[in-house]
Amino acid sequence: MKRRVAVTGMGAISPIGNTINEIWANIKAGKCGIGEISLYDTSDQKVKIAAEAKVDFADYIDKKKLRTLDRSNQFALAASKVAIEDSGLDLEKEDRSNIAVYISSGIGGLGTMEKEIKSGMQRGMDRISPFFIPMSIANLSASHVAMEYGFHGSVMCHVTACAGSNTSIGEAFRQIRDGYFDLALAGGAEASVTSAGIGGFTSMRALSDSNDPARASIPFDADRSGFVLGEGGAVLVLEEWERAHARGAKIYGEIVGYGATCDAAHVTAPDENGTWAAKAMKDAIADAGIELEQIDYINAHGTSTPLNDKIETKAIKLAFGEHAYKLKVSSTKSMTGHLLGAAGAMEAIISLLAMQSSYIPATIGYKNPDPDCDLDIVPNTGIEQQVNYVLSNSLGFGGHNVMLCFKRYGKDENGV
Repeated sequence: MKRRVAVTGMGAISPIGNTINEIWANIKAGKCGIGEISLYDTSDQKVKIAAEAKVDFADYIDKKKLRTLDRSNQFALAASKVAIEDSGLDLEKEDRSNIAVYISSGIGGLGTMEKEIKSGMQRGMDRISPFFIPMSIANLSASHVAMEYGFHGSVMCHVTACAGSNTSIGEAFRQIRDGYFDLALAGGAEASVTSAGIGGFTSMRALSDSNDPARASIPFDADRSGFVLGEGGAVLVLEEWERAHARGAKIYGEIVGYGATCDAAHVTAPDENGTWAAKAMKDAIADAGIELEQIDYINAHGTSTPLNDKIETKAIKLAFGEHAYKLKVSSTKSMTGHLLGAAGAMEAIISLLAMQSSYIPATIGYKNPDPDCDLDIVPNTGIEQQVNYVLSNSLGFGGHNVMLCFKRYGKDENGV
């Protein structure tokens, strides 16, 4: 018999806040977390805006340790600390061999790579920092969290580009549901707002060509031209349902379905028909054991690129048929920017809060309709509405389509 899985803790360090209460207040207020880049000098680059997280990591991590961590590692450790504290877990009473850590990163320590390669070009490659490799490789965020708390369960970094943290959450969900672990920390961390990160995405014409924060990340708008790069960390505590209830845990909601497919078509562009994204949605809903019509809200991948938003709309229509026009489908990347490997976990947190608060977030900054994106995208102003089931979509370079289905806590078979 498959076990149920609750979400009992959440933590995020993000462009719209560093506590759950602050994040949700800013989501409801439609606050845009995008602004001028302060992390480096942008004078010789075209793109000058990003969604930076404003944080003093010394509030979360020992100052001496900070020097040995890439910014992406710091996001992972800080978000995990917040999530564990939020969960109310007493780790002294837990079997730490029964706790898994699945924290994704799409790129890893890009800031460290950039800094140390520049240093090596000037001083010689044999004189770069001995921390270069461990600060650069993507898996170390998960490992640092495991080392910080002594977690000895399965520790992994799922690298599926912008779908990474949805993959991590989905795989952790299966591990708990199938009885391998009782607890897991799952999410993602990313810190790619660097000159190389911005330059790389600019050269492939993936980023918005606007430096106006209010008109740069504009998902589903006819004038969209690309995404706005964001950064941060987001982590969920997943817990076997019965043990969560037994310890009197606060429950944000239940994860009930996970679907993953691959377009196997193009390095960066989604499949033009939306076939495999649609299948991932249907697979997640089938995994949840519910009907398509029971989904109330989709937190869309919604990157604000011309192709993604058009094809994601097509995929939703393909998956849901006529019900697609009854759904609310918004993109909170209009507020947070695109956190790459941390995006899915950030949006999972927002989705769970939407159910808990009976409030559907808006797609802000929307002005000009696109006939190819004709679903109800909740433009500019959120909606008070009970939400029983949410689908959270993530798509990634390489053709990854990863969808999660969440259920409102208290929603049972009788509609209570």
